[in-house]
Amino acid sequence: MKNLFVSFSADNFLINYLESLGMNVHQVSPGGRTYLPVDAHPDIYFCKMGVTRHAHLFSGDCREIGCKYPDNVKFNAVCLDGYFIHNLKYSSPALLHEARALGLAFINVNQGYTKCNCVVVDGHSIITADRGIFSAVKKCPDIDVLPISQGFVNLDGFQYGFLGGASGRVGGEIIFNGDLSKHPDYEAITQFIETRGLTIKDFPEHPLTDIGSILADF
Repeated sequence: MKNLFVSFSADNFLINYLESLGMNVHQVSPGGRTYLPVDAHPDIYFCKMGVTRHAHLFSGDCREIGCKYPDNVKFNAVCLDGYFIHNLKYSSPALLHEARALGLAFINVNQGYTKCNCVVVDGHSIITADRGIFSAVKKCPDIDVLPISQGFVNLDGFQYGFLGGASGRVGGEIIFNGDLSKHPDYEAITQFIETRGLTIKDFPEHPLTDIGSILADF
């Protein structure tokens, strides 16, 4: 059985769907390392290494995580099949070592919450509302990046959350935690994903909500 990690705050509609796919769903509980609600977000503690190559979860040492930004983004990087994308000043040394061992090329961005801000579609395609990430990544000719509008995702205690944190790839599906159709860039997002041979699963009866990514350990 394959393992998935989601926040303990994920609603039953998402848990039940993931389990219906035959997944072993692990819910991450608050660790008291950083502020709520991100304290239970999987992308604070794990980093998905690769998509089709090197695909596994790097589990960080939670003792590296501090209470406030940027000390709580040590593991919040994006790894494509050939690239490691993060604010390299804040990356965990252990995570950087893992990325180097896999032969990944480094892309430095200003945004420490890199994974929160990126929907990883495939090994060379991402979706982001962060203009700094977009500017840095579009310089690489073998990475496709779709820029979208900021906001339109719920996150308790904040003005808005991020679409990367409200989603995750599981096999051939990009799963969104809530109703993607309410996002103003719905059609562009759908086309970007489907033209890459993937399907979308969302939940129209629920608001689109950032839960710190859906991370698959495969």
